[in-house]
Amino acid sequence: MGKEFQDEETIDLLELFGMLWQHIFQILICTVVGAAIAFGVTKFLMVPQYQSSAMMIVNTRQDVNANVTSDQINSATKLVETYSIIVKSDTVLSRVINELGLNLNYGELKEKVTVSSVNSTQVMQISVQDADPAAAQIICQKITQVCPDLIKDAVEAGSVKLISEASTPLRPVSPSTMKNTAIGAMAGLVACVGVLVIRMLLNNKINSDADVQKYLDLPVLGVIPAYEGDK
Repeated sequence: MGKEFQDEETIDLLELFGMLWQHIFQILICTVVGAAIAFGVTKFLMVPQYQSSAMMIVNTRQDVNANVTSDQINSATKLVETYSIIVKSDTVLSRVINELGLNLNYGELKEKVTVSSVNSTQVMQISVQDADPAAAQIICQKITQVCPDLIKDAVEAGSVKLISEASTPLRPVSPSTMKNTAIGAMAGLVACVGVLVIRMLLNNKINSDADVQKYLDLPVLGVIPAYEGDK
């Protein structure tokens, strides 16, 4: 019984691959169309985003010239997560909005700002994304100017010091044309194959003598060939 089921499954898979091979031209067309649509949307409809980044070092004490121990470094590393929350807080970003006169509210600016630890060290990276590369750099630079004093007031210990100025974005970081095109091609391929497989599974017509033996389990005594003669 297990062997018969295995043979039947193998035959079904071969039939499936055979059906897909018969429609390989349609599958290729759908793949190319999906890639072309994704490329067009990415290239002409999506707004490029530029990113400016700056790095600041976190210290557990405000006197950064004093000797630093390994325990202080470990504590500073853990403080990066706390400081990152403060940097993205309403206190810091609202002040940035007011001083720069941005036409943004707190929530909109917060979506543009990313704060993270660099390789799990006490170095904190602040990044800002915007459609305008100059605006991204200006906002990032202003955050690095505003946050040190506000962090000291909030934590009442430790300090942050700028070690890398806000960079000038030269190329957009998103969207990725190559990545989106590949995703579009894959979507077109999967959609086409899915439709073909569903249509095959829903097709209950008997088209050949092999189908009679397979689905009806009846012997075929003879086959009448199709013949087109004169009218």
